Amino acid sequence: MANENDVFDVIAIGAGPVGETAAARAVRGGLTAAVVEERLVGGECNYYGCIPSKALLWPMELAAEVGRMPGLELRGPIDAAAVLARRDDFVSHFNDSGYVTWLRDLPATFARGRGRLAGPLRVDVSMPDGGTRPLRARHAVVVATGSTPGIPDVPGLREARPWTNQEATSVQQVPKRLVVIGGGPVACEMAQALHALGAQETTMLVRGDRLLPRTEPIAGELVAKSFAESGIEVRFGRSAGRVERPIPGGPVTVHTDDGSRIDADEILVATGRRPAVHDIGLETVGLEAGGPITVDASMRATGIPDGWLYAAGDVNGRNLLTHMGKYQARICGDVIVARAKGLPDDTPALRDTAGDRGAPQVIFTDPQVCAVGRTEARARTDGFPVRAVEYDMGAVIGAMLQAEGYTGRAKLVVDEDRHVLLGATFIGPDVVHLLHSATVAVTSEVPLDRLWHAVPVFPTASEVWLNLLVEYGL
Repeated sequence: MANENDVFDVIAIGAGPVGETAAARAVRGGLTAAVVEERLVGGECNYYGCIPSKALLWPMELAAEVGRMPGLELRGPIDAAAVLARRDDFVSHFNDSGYVTWLRDLPATFARGRGRLAGPLRVDVSMPDGGTRPLRARHAVVVATGSTPGIPDVPGLREARPWTNQEATSVQQVPKRLVVIGGGPVACEMAQALHALGAQETTMLVRGDRLLPRTEPIAGELVAKSFAESGIEVRFGRSAGRVERPIPGGPVTVHTDDGSRIDADEILVATGRRPAVHDIGLETVGLEAGGPITVDASMRATGIPDGWLYAAGDVNGRNLLTHMGKYQARICGDVIVARAKGLPDDTPALRDTAGDRGAPQVIFTDPQVCAVGRTEARARTDGFPVRAVEYDMGAVIGAMLQAEGYTGRAKLVVDEDRHVLLGATFIGPDVVHLLHSATVAVTSEVPLDRLWHAVPVFPTASEVWLNLLVEYGL
């Protein structure tokens, strides 16, 4: 049984951005918190995801921008060693002491080990020394264990020890020949980054007929065009049928479903992620561990009496994006505080509304793909009366000034009954700066006749907003 020093108001299982944020909100509200983590404090995003991948991608994007500006030129190829060294600095050389200090300074108690539910409001921590530390929560337990990469069931693939996002973002020596399985954001970002850093022969196997299938079709088309121009080979409608790697760490051979063969130095699998719910004790509280933990809009796990169990971030399957996981963590942390203090916990501020309207996302390829809300196809499937308008980003003077031959596209999806935006997509170099204005418009449901009076600055790429609204008829 937990002793007095091991009883806390809130326990978070997982010390990535989501678990950290949930603990921080609880502490801010006057509660005590413990955070349990067996691996690196800071989580997947900080060491193997968002941070290192962008450290690899930004130099590539900057080099591409320089190449589109007359009068500027690169003096030789990208210095891969310097880029990798800077990446290592951003991941603190895989040392999490800074994050541990931050947690303790909240203040929160940090327990190093594997956290496992052991019944209502109870968590057992398997310690590195082989012992077990039982913890007890007075008010809530937050499961923030994230997700893990999925590996397709292809003969020989697991035995070949393929790269996932972890190996790709922590690469120390860029392979000359690379095969990428997948066509989503991770596959596209890492294929382009590693190709720019020295993977001269990069081949992508994409089961479907386009890249980035959850975005507007034009996004995948423009990214595929960029890939072709840079020398990345994309094989659509193809998948791996069998993989061979006779010597561990040696060359790998991929036999595709059309009978062809690809020889490479490494193979990267980026075909999606699965919630990390294996062996975290869900069965001890009456839940199954086969998939995402189902939650309501306040991140409370459904089917749990008294509502003491919460699940935020990738583990609930709602939106597998770090910023959305942190948003969910802020919500559930505030709900826990309200319930602990006997305050109302059913106000709009304590419900996830952004996720329902569509999470913002940036795919940091060249060109960038930025989107929020529903695509046109999704909006029609959901039954909305839809009208979509598009505009050529390359026809906006502010974009023209940014790059010679600027190529891009912008698209708005409009609810014709309410005259509000259901979604927005921007594709092109450096369009990331357009996304937050779109996020505000979509999540706040700003009427178009009000949006018309948000005047964009001339001459900037943001004038595409004016052009889109004119195209719509305002």
